[in-house]
Amino acid sequence: MTISCSIIDDEPLAAQLLESYVKKTPYLELQGVYNSAVTAMRDLREQPIQLLFLDIQMPELSGIEFAKILPKDTKIIFTTAFPQYAVEGFRVSALDYLLKPISYQDFLRATDKALEWFTIAEKRDTYTRDRFMFVKSDYKLIRITLDQILYIEGLKDYVRIYLDTGEKYMSLMSMKKLEEYLPQPEFLRTHRSYIVHMTKVGAVDHLRIIVNNQYIPISDNFKDPVVKYLDSHTLV
Repeated sequence: MTISCSIIDDEPLAAQLLESYVKKTPYLELQGVYNSAVTAMRDLREQPIQLLFLDIQMPELSGIEFAKILPKDTKIIFTTAFPQYAVEGFRVSALDYLLKPISYQDFLRATDKALEWFTIAEKRDTYTRDRFMFVKSDYKLIRITLDQILYIEGLKDYVRIYLDTGEKYMSLMSMKKLEEYLPQPEFLRTHRSYIVHMTKVGAVDHLRIIVNNQYIPISDNFKDPVVKYLDSHTLV
């Protein structure tokens, strides 16, 4: 996978250093280097990129302000000499936050995180578009249609996938990995041991979801997105 990226930094030496790092990182493809968010604005609107290395303290328009008007598909790694901006940076959903002077080791750690994010997003988009996936079960690859999934149960290092056909399959996989790959909010984690296909929910009884006569708990740690989904589909 190749990730298109750009750099915005008003310090020429800092921008040059980041450019040298990008050029020696095989999965990054540099689209542009800018000395201000204002000069970059038109290019990034006409030709969006996937990843932006963005300085925070800049004249005219700060990195934080610029991040708020970027397309949501553009992910950000902030680069700054000021650690006090870290919390504000993560509030605009930055993938990472690099403190100057930036070593290549730290740069690579942040870009590896971006690569993982885009790889998962690409696979999730594929599952959403094609509506099926393959999972390993009993030494075979089993094709599972997303629309057939009722819910998924986590069992230590394994997951058990329950289908509306009555079939169920065990696979060596983590709940976290499966949660990342499945389209949301169609599939939601309701409990550390359960992911539910929300379109299959038949009823809700207090803090339990009922799917095909099976009662599935809703824990406090996962309650908010589940309640939000249920509220959005409730006639009051």
